[in-house]
Amino acid sequence: MPTYTYLNNETGEYEDHLHKISEMDDFTSRHPHLTRVITTNKTNIVTGVNQRPDAGFRDVLKSIKKASGRGNTIETF
Repeated sequence: MPTYTYLNNETGEYEDHLHKISEMDDFTSRHPHLTRVITTNKTNIVTGVNQRPDAGFRDVLKSIKKASGRGNTIETF
């Protein structure tokens, strides 16, 4: 079940609540002092900085580079 973040308009604090999206209308009507806010889960963001693909994918890249002809800019790491 997803977690939704709400701003409590009375206290100014953020609260996380667990409920189904189908229950959202009922939840917001029962809690008019809460406003839903959009946030990101920063722990799931993948940056790909300084990461190399595994050997199998590098082989695929080499095959693509070889088949694409001269002057290609495909990096095979």
